Amino acid sequence: QVQLIESGGGLVQAGGSLRLSCAASGGTFSIMGWFRQAPGKEREFVAVARWSGTSTAYADSVKGRFTISRDNAKNTAYLQMNNLKPEDTAVYYCAVGNQWTVRTTGYDYWGQGTQVTVSS
Repeated sequence: QVQLIESGGGLVQAGGSLRLSCAASGGTFSIMGWFRQAPGKEREFVAVARWSGTSTAYADSVKGRFTISRDNAKNTAYLQMNNLKPEDTAVYYCAVGNQWTVRTTGYDYWGQGTQVTVSS
């Protein structure tokens, strides 16, 4: 069983930045992803990275603004979010698994989510 604890959400003005963290414990995995879910919408892919290696991928809507990274020594992944927009408002989730995929069904464990609100 992998436990994921997210932190770093909050309220920020449009154009601002936030960094989300996801601390992992209790198991092994090779892929970590970030997803988000806005009210009334389905959960959507944001970013994915290999836990060992440099491969990353991003949704078109965040490309150039968000960066996924990880600190293996701390077993923690990060999502640096710059130039935030009101449409980025959502609950953000980290998830881990062993498939390189943008689908939510490809991930085995999920964090509890952290709220990000971007005001205009």
